[in-house]
Amino acid sequence: MSSPEKSRPSWFWPLAGIVVPIVGLIARIRITGAEKLPAEGAYVMAPNHVSELDPVIVAAAVWRLGRAPRFMAKESLFRVPVLGAALRATGMVPVARASSRDGARQTMTQATALVEAGRGVIVYPEGTLTRDPELWPMRGKSGAARLALAGDMPLIPVAHWGVQNIMGRYSRGLSLWPPRKLVRVAIGDPVDLSDLKGRPNDPAAITEATSRVMHAITLLLEGLRDEQAPESRWDPTSHGQSETGRL
Repeated sequence: MSSPEKSRPSWFWPLAGIVVPIVGLIARIRITGAEKLPAEGAYVMAPNHVSELDPVIVAAAVWRLGRAPRFMAKESLFRVPVLGAALRATGMVPVARASSRDGARQTMTQATALVEAGRGVIVYPEGTLTRDPELWPMRGKSGAARLALAGDMPLIPVAHWGVQNIMGRYSRGLSLWPPRKLVRVAIGDPVDLSDLKGRPNDPAAITEATSRVMHAITLLLEGLRDEQAPESRWDPTSHGQSETGRL
């Protein structure tokens, strides 16, 4: 059942009219756990990140399930003519680099706005494409967990597998043969944060929440791949790699 944000006319309609058919030409998206995405109300969705095509696939899946896909976007993009207007019109969430105090204030403002509007947002907890050689989720960053705690919103883990066969990590082109490659998307139960409620600025609570969502994403991905993930999560800093990398 579609939520009012999809059934009500918006800028998402013409965007979906363009994007969804194109995605349908290159991918067959098979979704499990669809019932675990709330039909209404605010939420934070946390997917794994293996390809630069991920946001398009995840957005198409979320739209298919009746919700409008919104992402975090760099604040600087909101100042770009036309693009900035489009981001604001579709309710994307601006994020800026800030001090810890300013960052906490910004997160609370964002969370409050999402809850009041009943909107969801998609946040990649790894912050960038995974550096793990086998494409397993690497060490997570705090953004998704911090936002969920600040707004007391469901933190929903998501794993997908198959996108990398269409566009490999850091690839500049699409692999279109054979056409319509299978992409499986698994949506998990919201991560239990009940014992961390009311602690959005507590570093220990944020670290624990981040660990839980990364664990949940990894378990979902193990199911999709029918493989077991490495015992230790890949940490870019311990392998001499930048934590920021490419977005």
